[in-house]
Amino acid sequence: MDTTELNDAYGIVMGKIETWITGLIEMLPNLVVALFILILFYVIGKLARKAVTKLLSTVTANRTITNLLETVINILILGVGIFIALSVLQLDGAVTSLLAGAGIIGLALGFAFQDIASNFISGVILSIRHPFGIGDIIQTNDYYGTVQKLNLRNTIIKTVTGQLVYIPNKKVFENPMENFTATGLRRIDLSCGVSYGDDLEKARDVALKAVDQIDHVLSDQGIEFYYDEFGSSSINFKIRFWVAFATNPDYWQARNDAIIAISQAFAQNDIMIPFPIRTLDFGIRGGEKLNTMLTGKIPNG
Repeated sequence: MDTTELNDAYGIVMGKIETWITGLIEMLPNLVVALFILILFYVIGKLARKAVTKLLSTVTANRTITNLLETVINILILGVGIFIALSVLQLDGAVTSLLAGAGIIGLALGFAFQDIASNFISGVILSIRHPFGIGDIIQTNDYYGTVQKLNLRNTIIKTVTGQLVYIPNKKVFENPMENFTATGLRRIDLSCGVSYGDDLEKARDVALKAVDQIDHVLSDQGIEFYYDEFGSSSINFKIRFWVAFATNPDYWQARNDAIIAISQAFAQNDIMIPFPIRTLDFGIRGGEKLNTMLTGKIPNG
């Protein structure tokens, strides 16, 4: 390679370098502005996270949901800042490509993780609405137990027999749910019966007095007594009363004590809780007594 070719190559390289330097100098103000925009949006993201934490602390105690929303808001704010910075640098093509790529990826992920997204959104709504909290006793989707945890995908309850049940948040959100501890009260309904030969008014008064003397019963909520059926061997009634309720033993113990109190009070006042009575008919057509049937089958002599 002769000297002329080297000079030409050197001139081309230096020309490119000068072009780059010139372009860099021309873009330097835009670079400074873009950097300032990124720093500004970073600070705004931090402030937004603190504001979200303060706001959500008054709405939900679920720290998982709070952290998630903080991160999402921070990423969104930073994303806006990045797109603005790229626009300042006149990289509109890159911005368009990023938006198109993000749209396609979001659409694909939406179809692929549809159930996960539904459970996630349901979990967020449940955390904000707060229809139940950790430690509440609920019944949903045919499961009864104490809420152990609410995460982004499942509601976890512990049944009365000790098993942990993981219920998708979507099912909890869409289906009926009973919260037994929300009001702090629970009504107990007891069914019983007295014989047809007893004084019904006396039986009613004795039962009401027996239940009213139980420690757990909230007398100010009222005690209800209704005869509701002529049974096969008794006149049946229902007695209803309220107890303070925070845990399952509050309900079970009060129910147990009421059954014992009514049984003892009826025994002391000679009021009978009858056993079921069954009538047996003998013979092909029925109506024959057992001794007659046996006598007819004993051989003569």
